[in-house]
Amino acid sequence: MSGTSSPEAVKKLLENMQGDLRGLSLECRKKFPPVKEAAESGIIKVKTIAARNTDILAALKENSSEVVQPFLMGCGTKEPKITQLCLAAIQRLMSHEVVSEAAAGNIINMLWQLMENSLEELKLLQTVLVLLTTNTVVHDEALSKAIVLCFRLHFTKDNITNNTAAATVRQVVTVVFERVVAEDERYKDTIEQPAAVQGNSNRRSVSTLKPCAKDAYMLFQHQEFSFLLKERVCPLVIKLFSPNIKFRQGSSTSSSPAPVEKPYFPICMRLLRVVSVLIKQFYSLLVTECEIFLSLLVKFLDADKPQWLRAVAVESIHRLCVQPQLLRSFCQSYDMKQHSTKVFRDIVNALGSFIQSLFLVPSTGNTSVTPNQTGSNASGSTGSAQTNPGVLGMGGGATVLPAFEYRGTWIPILNVTVQGSAKATYLEMLDKVEPPTIPEGYAMSVAFHCLLDLVRGITTMIEGELGEAETVNQTTTETTSLPAQASERQDLQSVSDQSDKELVNRAVWEEMVNACWCGLLAALSLLLDASTDEAATENILKAELTMAALCGRLGLVTSRDAFITAICKGSLPPHYALTVLNSTTAALSSKSYSIQGQNVQMISPSSESHQQVVAVGQPLALQPQGTVMLTSKNIQCMRTLLNLAHCHGAVLGTSWQLVLATLQHLVWILGLKPGVGGALKPGRAVEGPSTVLTTAVMTDLPVISNILSRLFESSQYLDDVSLHHLINALCSLSLEAMDMAYGNNKEPSLFAVAKLLETGLVNMHRIEILWRPLTGHLLEVCQHPNSRMREWGAEALTSLIKAGLTFSHDPPLSQNQRLQLLLLNPLKELSNISHPDIRIKQLECVLQILQSQGDSLGPGWPLVLGVMGAIRSDQGESLIRTAFQCLQLVVTDFLPTMPCTCLQIVVEVAGSFGLHNQELNISLTSIGLLWNISDYFFQRGEIIEKELNKEEAVLQKQAEEKGVVLNRPFHPAPPFDCLWLCLYAKLGELCVDPRPAVRKSAGQTLFSTIGAHGTLLQHSTWHTVIWKVLFHLLDRVRESSTTADKEKIESGGGNILIHHSRDTAEKQWAETWVLTLAGVARIFNTRRYLLQPLGDFSQAWDVLLDHIQSAALSKNNEVSLAALKSFQEILQIVSPVRDSEKPDTPPAINVSVPVVVGTTTATSLGRSFMRTDSIGERMGRYNGSELPVVTDEIEDLNLWWAAWNSWYRIGSESTKPPINFDKLTFIPSQPFLTALIQIFPALYQHIKAGFSMDDLQKLGVILHGAVSVPISSDASPFILPSYTEAVLTSLQEAVLTALDVLQKAICVGSENMQIMYPAIFDQLLAFVEFSCKPPQYGQLETKHIANAKYNQAEWVALNYVPFAERSLEVVVDLYQKTACHKAVVNEKVLQNIIKTLRIPLSLKYSCPSESTWKLAVSSLLKVLSIGLPVARQHASSGKFDSMWPELANTFEDFLFTKSTPPDNLSIQEFQKNESIDVEVVQLISTEILPYANFIPKEFVGQIMTMLNKGSIHSQSSSFTEAEIDIRMREEFSKVCFETLLQFSFSNKVTTPQEGYISRMALSVLLKRSQDVLHRYIEDERLSGKCPLPRQQVTEIIFVLKAVSTLIDSLKKTQPENVDANTWAQVIALYPTLVECITCSSSEVCSALKEALVPFKDFMHPPASKVQNGES
Repeated sequence: MSGTSSPEAVKKLLENMQGDLRGLSLECRKKFPPVKEAAESGIIKVKTIAARNTDILAALKENSSEVVQPFLMGCGTKEPKITQLCLAAIQRLMSHEVVSEAAAGNIINMLWQLMENSLEELKLLQTVLVLLTTNTVVHDEALSKAIVLCFRLHFTKDNITNNTAAATVRQVVTVVFERVVAEDERYKDTIEQPAAVQGNSNRRSVSTLKPCAKDAYMLFQHQEFSFLLKERVCPLVIKLFSPNIKFRQGSSTSSSPAPVEKPYFPICMRLLRVVSVLIKQFYSLLVTECEIFLSLLVKFLDADKPQWLRAVAVESIHRLCVQPQLLRSFCQSYDMKQHSTKVFRDIVNALGSFIQSLFLVPSTGNTSVTPNQTGSNASGSTGSAQTNPGVLGMGGGATVLPAFEYRGTWIPILNVTVQGSAKATYLEMLDKVEPPTIPEGYAMSVAFHCLLDLVRGITTMIEGELGEAETVNQTTTETTSLPAQASERQDLQSVSDQSDKELVNRAVWEEMVNACWCGLLAALSLLLDASTDEAATENILKAELTMAALCGRLGLVTSRDAFITAICKGSLPPHYALTVLNSTTAALSSKSYSIQGQNVQMISPSSESHQQVVAVGQPLALQPQGTVMLTSKNIQCMRTLLNLAHCHGAVLGTSWQLVLATLQHLVWILGLKPGVGGALKPGRAVEGPSTVLTTAVMTDLPVISNILSRLFESSQYLDDVSLHHLINALCSLSLEAMDMAYGNNKEPSLFAVAKLLETGLVNMHRIEILWRPLTGHLLEVCQHPNSRMREWGAEALTSLIKAGLTFSHDPPLSQNQRLQLLLLNPLKELSNISHPDIRIKQLECVLQILQSQGDSLGPGWPLVLGVMGAIRSDQGESLIRTAFQCLQLVVTDFLPTMPCTCLQIVVEVAGSFGLHNQELNISLTSIGLLWNISDYFFQRGEIIEKELNKEEAVLQKQAEEKGVVLNRPFHPAPPFDCLWLCLYAKLGELCVDPRPAVRKSAGQTLFSTIGAHGTLLQHSTWHTVIWKVLFHLLDRVRESSTTADKEKIESGGGNILIHHSRDTAEKQWAETWVLTLAGVARIFNTRRYLLQPLGDFSQAWDVLLDHIQSAALSKNNEVSLAALKSFQEILQIVSPVRDSEKPDTPPAINVSVPVVVGTTTATSLGRSFMRTDSIGERMGRYNGSELPVVTDEIEDLNLWWAAWNSWYRIGSESTKPPINFDKLTFIPSQPFLTALIQIFPALYQHIKAGFSMDDLQKLGVILHGAVSVPISSDASPFILPSYTEAVLTSLQEAVLTALDVLQKAICVGSENMQIMYPAIFDQLLAFVEFSCKPPQYGQLETKHIANAKYNQAEWVALNYVPFAERSLEVVVDLYQKTACHKAVVNEKVLQNIIKTLRIPLSLKYSCPSESTWKLAVSSLLKVLSIGLPVARQHASSGKFDSMWPELANTFEDFLFTKSTPPDNLSIQEFQKNESIDVEVVQLISTEILPYANFIPKEFVGQIMTMLNKGSIHSQSSSFTEAEIDIRMREEFSKVCFETLLQFSFSNKVTTPQEGYISRMALSVLLKRSQDVLHRYIEDERLSGKCPLPRQQVTEIIFVLKAVSTLIDSLKKTQPENVDANTWAQVIALYPTLVECITCSSSEVCSALKEALVPFKDFMHPPASKVQNGES
């Protein structure tokens, strides 16, 4: 100031002014005289003022109007030069502040005219600026006119002017405000009384404002100002809006009659700036106006507005979007009012449509491709892909601009603003008058940022407020102890003491979200689809995620799901998303066409063509599809999805379904497969080369799989409701996967199952609340026909169960039985599933549980055992093997830890494994386990018994309370005994298993167990053992054996050869029958002392005998023989007590068990308890202190007679020959028969007292039958060492022993027993006959052993000779003892013996064996030597009358046998045989003839005839010469002769007849000799030198010898016995003998010599007397 007011300055000013005026007058001298005049008068005026006033400046100011006038006129000339001069002068005046208000007004008017004429625009601006900045004289209208002038200049065509004008406006406005501040400073001490403002009555009532303030717009504290804004500014603004609103780009003028004013950029732009400020600062004042502004602003975005207009509008909107509180106010003021415009909603929707329109109408000149009509392009999504040529080069490593691209429209993303601040570009272009060209993508970028900032602002604000509200809530809920709030806070209203404020807030939040979500979602989805830039995509996704989370927190389900769906769709390939998210059922139809066999993905006209494909995979669909591609954007979306689920899981609720479904599809396409614990790992896809992953995604996969796992791990922080949402979603997802996997064995999607497992594992601490739905669903999965699906279901289920059992629950499982059973229950449920792979998993799980938790299973045992027991035979070997492993583990390690009540289940399960027919070894081992179990029962007997009794008492009580009968197997035996009985019953079942090895093992085990541990049973229980276990078993075995198949079994499976003795089912069953019967018999034998006191022992005995009988009569050698062995065993009636004092030797069994039935001590639990098997103790229990003597004699006898009857039935049935024979006829074996017969002696000892003749008869039949049975040729080598050896078979021995026993018993027995002797003789004699006439066995043809072939089914007759001979010896022996016995005499035993011996004797050389007749002779001699005296003794009784003829015939048949001796008989043999004959004759001479008086005459006559016959040489024609003298039995003849003669001559002849007979005999003999001699002499003579036939020579020799013998005999006899006639005949032979001397044969000569010598005794001196008158 001081610079302009100093005297020098003033002086200078005056000079300048005068100079200016002079210049002006000069310039205007010619053209503008008025101006020149004015200028000159002005000079005068200035000088005057300068001369008159001291304060020159003030004076100047007062007169400024006049001073300025010339210059104004100068400007009016519009001459540039003049104008410039004038303006400069005016500026100088102004700068010295010598312009008054009026002058200023004039200046401004003048400037306005210049402006209208577009003259000196820059100078004008300069002038205005100087005018306004140097002083404060310009107010009101003038000021506004000055400012408008600047604005007008701002809109010129000249750029410099525009910019200058803009700068001027800015400066001017600033100056105005500064003036207000200065003014306030000046007046701050004076207190003003504001006058009341009367409404609208006086529009200009700004009376109270000071001059400067009145000019200022912005003084908020002044009511007048707000009034001004409302009344003036707003209408003005609205009016200015109108050209922009009405304008339609491209609409023809014809459509609207009035010409439309075009929007003018500078005004528009400034207008919007003003609006922005108004809304931001004065919103609360201008609610209604703002509503209008906002509505109009929204319309600026319409597609038909110029680009620049839209850009500026977007910038304005952006400014609003960064102010969430402002947006909130909009929402409260408009959207939530009933009749108001929904401003907030409109803004958002407008942004959305704006963005859409940018894609649909490409800005002209941007793209080289002319678009189709917008409509068709919008609707036709399948239109040809419109790509921007500049973009086609994308590929390789080219760096690409970030951009959006959608259906061929490519819009770059410009970096327009920093996040969260709205930095406008075009709103600030104050210097521009023409609309600028908006760079491509600018509007889009701003709109994009609007959306992002909008979302960010709203969510941050609402979440902040929500957070505060929740903390307040929590404190209130905690103090009022209300239940904690659920995650979806829809129930917040229910909290009583919540402030209304909260409710209001909540309504606002919900309204805000409801208003904006649709628009946001539409825009964001579109952008997401179009985005090609990772950062942009990331921002879009982040916006969607935060919105989804916010909606979730506010409980707005629809909007939440919509946002989530959008993210989900983004994660999946194009055309894929829709089907999954909109309908789970529709099959996917991916558009792939085959080109030369290659799968080519048709690229849809969406932006995907420019996304980098990072993975190609198989879509998860029912039908196999082509492949689908995942782009990096898909992966980005997936990560967002994971992020959402991970961070906001609690608010997802039902949309878990969407999230998980999408993740499942992505995981599938990426080929992630579940691993241990359900975590997904990159795995190779099963089907073909479908999955292709780039390295980019490969590195991402572990991260993704990690996030996936973490997502489910974080489920442990969800509250229960959210957790249930998650589980339900997984379950329904899994159900879909299951549906898809039906009917094909493709790889199914295992995502849901794996994640259910993961979720279960991390929520173990509260497993109860989710266990049922979780396991219920997994059990369904386990039943799925697709194997992979099932496998994972089982994997998940078993992992959960194992984890559940090992988890340290609170309280621990041991104290929480309910939970333990809950955890184990699904394991049991798995047993209802028939798939073997599931069962394997189930069993592996059981095995692991046993290994880790076995000791602490407690009440879970029945479940676990049930699982093992549920395995059926048809379920495959590996399954059974695994189950069995578990069982083995249980039996070896866990029996002591389980409750005793489970032991029975263990027995059942072990038994059931025995019955499995898959794997023989398992069955056999399970039987071994049963043995181990029984041993365990035995060792822990007392403890188990106590525990079971306790349990029983409890059950009994419960049963009584319910009023039902306690029902369990083997009731009413005590529980411990029931346990044993169950064990026995199980083994019993195994004893009739179809497999022989099992039967054998089980049988051995059963009988060993009963043998070893049976004494632990109560006495009464034995009744059950006998009837329900043992006999029941025998019945079943008998039935199976009799119906077994006789077909040959080729091999035992594989390459096992079967021995021929086991090659049919029948033979195999035979073995079982044998074993069983033997076992039962052994028990009857060793435990007799226990069984006999039972009431029904005799019935049991009968049943046992019946079994033995049916076995013995079975058509099987092995069984029948064994039956007899058992029979023998039960008959070995040794006193059972003493017997069992000895330790039993257990039967051979394939389980090594030390069994001692003596007094063992079992140390258990640190104390030994006497095994109650100590006999004394047992016995004490049963009948007092004494040992059991056989209880009752009569009863005992009954038992033995029952045994005899059985024996008889067996014997008679088995030895009865069949009616007809064929190959298959069964003939009992020798060992069987032997055993049968061997039983008799033992049996007989017990029944001999009552053994009657009938019984003997029966016995005889059996003995005879048994001996008659032939042997099969293949067995003969074993039974008959060789035919020639004279050995008895063991059967024959046995038969003789039996008879021997009988005979001895009779011997010492009573009188009435001795009548049995004859029967025994009969029996023996029948056997003797076998020597010559082997017995017939029915119609069977037997062969001689020599002709039988071993390998053919032929029957060989036994060599009965040794047997018959032995029998004969027995007969002789017996007869020697009993000859005088009455019965023997009466029953004609001697006669029978002779009659029997006659057979071999008459056969003699024809006997099968030479020894037979020799023995027969010697026996006969022995018997006669004893029997004849007896016979003589009883001669008178006539009892022997019939014997004599028999004897005579026997002698006759023997001495004159019809059989010829064999040719090979040696001379020594012959002589020996002759000596036997001689012996017989001697017997006659010593034993019979001397006692002729006691002997019937006919007999004597027969003997005489016989001797006579013998004394005549009976010659055989077959002798060789050397042998002839011997073969003629000379010795025999001689003896016969001698005896004959002796008998004839020495005895006093009692009857004439006798003498006659002997005389007759001699004369016949002599006469015959005479004839022979005569004939010989004749022949000799005729033959001459030829020797006579050998025969004749022999004969003559025989005759000669006979003659000499006769003469010898005659000499020896008493002379009175010889008839004279006889002598005469002898002497008469002499001449004939002498005639023979001439013969040539030396033999004859020597015989003749011997014959002639005896005649010397007849050489007497002739008697003197002549007899009969002859000389």
